[in-house]
Amino acid sequence: MRHYFLFCPLFFLFSCDTAKQSAGTPQSPTVKDGYTLVWDEDFKGNTLDLNSWEYQLGDSGWGNNEAQFYTDHPNNTFVKDGFLHIVGRIEKMGSKDYTSARIRTKGKKDFKFGRIDVRAKLPKGQGIWPAIWFMPTDDVYGGWPQSGEIDLMEMVGHEPNVLVGTVHFGPEWPKNKSVGNRYTLPQGDFSNDFHVFTLIWQENKIAWLLNDQFIYHQITPDLLKPEKYPFNERFHLILNLAIGGNWPGYPDATTVFPQEMVVDYVKVYQKK
Repeated sequence: MRHYFLFCPLFFLFSCDTAKQSAGTPQSPTVKDGYTLVWDEDFKGNTLDLNSWEYQLGDSGWGNNEAQFYTDHPNNTFVKDGFLHIVGRIEKMGSKDYTSARIRTKGKKDFKFGRIDVRAKLPKGQGIWPAIWFMPTDDVYGGWPQSGEIDLMEMVGHEPNVLVGTVHFGPEWPKNKSVGNRYTLPQGDFSNDFHVFTLIWQENKIAWLLNDQFIYHQITPDLLKPEKYPFNERFHLILNLAIGGNWPGYPDATTVFPQEMVVDYVKVYQKK
């Protein structure tokens, strides 16, 4: 979620089927060849499962001069009909003019390697910034970004057909580094329907998929040299909807509120 981009021409494969289908578009199977399903968060019931998630709260700006106050209020996060809704609203709270939510699995669901599938439908609009990403649980190599950050999916709302996947690493700010890439959806945008955003995370290798098709890959230790490769340790998942900030800019008269990121499920598979 912190952005000082160096985009590298990694390998792109634009073979995704992006045709709109029903609300079942597309799905991840419970069983995948060579993998075991170790966590299946399908958002059953009427409340967020606090055995798996915790809220991050406040109006700190989160390193990006963001404009929202993150809350645990049901206006900003709720579970209904098998879907998690993270909602951004115009609402004065603390020093901020907007409210939203940011949840994470730190200390509850921490992972080292695997395939992570998140099926979601994204919001759009100037200043809107949804993200699905991972932070280190243990900070083995020091504070951000020395212990790494993996951004499975980010989108800025004025480019609602573009995904960004990034890793952050290297020395402390302002000498921090990142490597990332962009993928443009051939038709429509990511607010039109659900898509499955996937990270394939192995020892010394990270790749990104959309709807089970590779869209860019791969991050390896050689690509990060001479910096340390910090991505062979435990990480945890974060889901959030930011509003404003250094990268997307701030909402304007064209931005419609409320906006929401709707998440159908999170599935984590690990090699047998």
